[in-house]
Amino acid sequence: MDPQKAFGSNVRRIRKARGHSQEKLGEIAGLHRTYIGSIERGEQNVSLQNIVAIAIALRVPVSDLVAGLPEDPVTTPAPTTRQDESDK
Repeated sequence: MDPQKAFGSNVRRIRKARGHSQEKLGEIAGLHRTYIGSIERGEQNVSLQNIVAIAIALRVPVSDLVAGLPEDPVTTPAPTTRQDESDK
């Protein structure tokens, strides 16, 4: 799953479990309700500062918001280097 969508899904699930509307969560976190909605839809690449604000507002550790995100989103292996003849 796309990391932004997974993050947004976690925010929505936890927000609903807390009984908050997007507007209420935005008010508590100091963010606009439309921004909360776009986060939940996976449309925003959320800053660390806002991730922390949302976690505090929802009273959960940040790790709950990033649960299920790919641990290594890079799908291509790192390039290998050849040992230079002078290194031998």
